[in-house]
Amino acid sequence: MPYGQSTSSLADILERVLDKGIVIAGDIRINLLDIELLTIKLRILVASVDKAKEMGIDWWEHDPSLSSRHTGSPLEQENRRLRAELEALRRELPDGQQAPVTADEEPAPRTRHTGGGSTRR
Repeated sequence: MPYGQSTSSLADILERVLDKGIVIAGDIRINLLDIELLTIKLRILVASVDKAKEMGIDWWEHDPSLSSRHTGSPLEQENRRLRAELEALRRELPDGQQAPVTADEEPAPRTRHTGGGSTRR
């Protein structure tokens, strides 16, 4: 090997790329007779987690499928709280009294009254 040249292993190159970060950008456009049918914009960032956080990118921390620390959106948290309160209220009902049906439950089948009276059509 001539003087002044150095060899870099794949690990060294990968370490450098993750430390500095690399952006790959590209657009794919499909046109037919000067009419744009489809445009796909690709933006790929390859960087270490530390470098991404340094750049202000941390979406994986808020994604429930990627983070065990994610507690859900405020709406999901309120939904869980309200369901727990509803369940507590149901447990407090006296025996024989029926709790109202929630949106995620199937309503009980309705019985038809066949005795006299007016009927709606």
